[in-house]
Amino acid sequence: MSTVTDTKRKAPAGERVADWADGRLGIYSLAKANMRKIFPDHWSFMLGEVALYSFIIIILTGVYLTLFFHPSMNEVVYHGSYEPMQGIRMSEAYASTLDISFDIRGGLLVRQIHHWAALIFLAAMFVHMMRVFFTGAFRKPREINWLFGFLLFVLGMFTGFTGYSLPDDLLSGTGVRFTQGAILSTPIVGTYISMFLFGGEFPGGDFVARFYSIHILLLPGIMLGLVVGHLILVFFHKHTQFAGPGRTNKNVVGMPLLPIYMAKAGGFFFLVFGVIAVIAAIASINPIWAIGPYRPDQVSTGAQPDWYMGFAEGLIRVMPGWEINLWGHTLVLGVFIPLMAFGLVLAVIAVYPFVESWVTGDKREHHILDRPRNAPTRTAFGVAWITEYVIVFIGGGNDLWATHFQLSLNSISWFVRIFIFVGPVLAFLVTKRICLGLQRRDREKVLHGRESGIIKRLPHGEFVEIHEPLNPAQLHTLTAHEQYKPVEIGPTVDENGVERKVPAMQKLRAKLSKGYFGEHNQIEKPTAEEYKEITSGHGHH
Repeated sequence: MSTVTDTKRKAPAGERVADWADGRLGIYSLAKANMRKIFPDHWSFMLGEVALYSFIIIILTGVYLTLFFHPSMNEVVYHGSYEPMQGIRMSEAYASTLDISFDIRGGLLVRQIHHWAALIFLAAMFVHMMRVFFTGAFRKPREINWLFGFLLFVLGMFTGFTGYSLPDDLLSGTGVRFTQGAILSTPIVGTYISMFLFGGEFPGGDFVARFYSIHILLLPGIMLGLVVGHLILVFFHKHTQFAGPGRTNKNVVGMPLLPIYMAKAGGFFFLVFGVIAVIAAIASINPIWAIGPYRPDQVSTGAQPDWYMGFAEGLIRVMPGWEINLWGHTLVLGVFIPLMAFGLVLAVIAVYPFVESWVTGDKREHHILDRPRNAPTRTAFGVAWITEYVIVFIGGGNDLWATHFQLSLNSISWFVRIFIFVGPVLAFLVTKRICLGLQRRDREKVLHGRESGIIKRLPHGEFVEIHEPLNPAQLHTLTAHEQYKPVEIGPTVDENGVERKVPAMQKLRAKLSKGYFGEHNQIEKPTAEEYKEITSGHGHH
């Protein structure tokens, strides 16, 4: 008697679903090609992750808040849980924010998390961009990704502004009127922009509904697209890495995306979420119930914008109140000039990668990061910009500095007006000297090794300290950076003695190149011949 065994085993349901999806979407082949992609491991790379996870937290908490917020300027009489506001007339937007804070389960905590996540998102974006700037990670082929990150930061600023304007409290209302005044200072188009944005001559019955649509739909949609594009370009170009043994422009040394990197990233997301939740639970922010609803005839004491708007407000606060009249129209220079300066600063930040590429003439791809000390001019520019921001930020809070430290408001304003020009120059010079000093120290380390602390007496009585030679990995790290040569204009006359016309842009490029890489702007790194000569035993201890 024989039996026949059916060898065709039916696949589990999960496997059949995966096969069905793969046959239509190609998920398996896509995952197989990319899920083992290598990512380098360095603490500074986590700054971008903090920004990404904060953005996700903003989206999650924002969805919850939209379920209970009423974006309406219709007047109502408050009869909620907060006793001090009983019977006070206010907008539905303000009343619903009070309800979220006092009557919705977990509403106040979610509001706090949402606001703190927004602040941390922009702070992480700022520090992440500085890391990219100081290490030269914006160079080819990542110029477009730099623009994506820059736009994310700028859009995040305006998203934050529209967000804290929604509750229609006295603080946000003061900020809205401040913004409207700044917009109206723009010649010709200012009144039109104000009309389109606020729906009337003065912010009134329409601006909350308009800001609400901008805050939850328009700006987050654009930002989400930029985040996706940013991550796709990071994936496509591969991640940058610091110089080290075995690391070249054609490879990446690190860990695979799955399972190691994803496990670490998932744990880090919950860590960021937890830290933001703890901060939100113990540190109150934007207590609108203590400020009251917006009234045109009142201004909240110590009115301050969130930190990322401090630069723009500081410029306007310290600018003299200049005005000129032209053809029957008043041009408010005291507001218009700071706005143009703010826009100019943002434009310079956006185009810097293209300017540096033009100055160096370097068209190669760069996947190895610079140490900030090895690009002293770039690093000095970055520190000068941060110094400028801090000084102007002080001007944006001049009233608080005056009241908290018993200082003169006028003295603070004049300090900012002077050091807004002097401070960045001093920061540039000091930072450049520090970078050059660090380069000299690195050169000495390469040629003479590291001080060991061991003192040796030579036969003729001289005492010397023994220097330990660096290992190959340390030597590679200290000598792997590139050093550009300044661009030369060349002879100004041809072989016949006729003066050659040099284009103005070529002259400008040569001057900038000399400022970046000319004499006294970088320390020549030691050559192999110098290293061999010193380490061969002639006078080396």
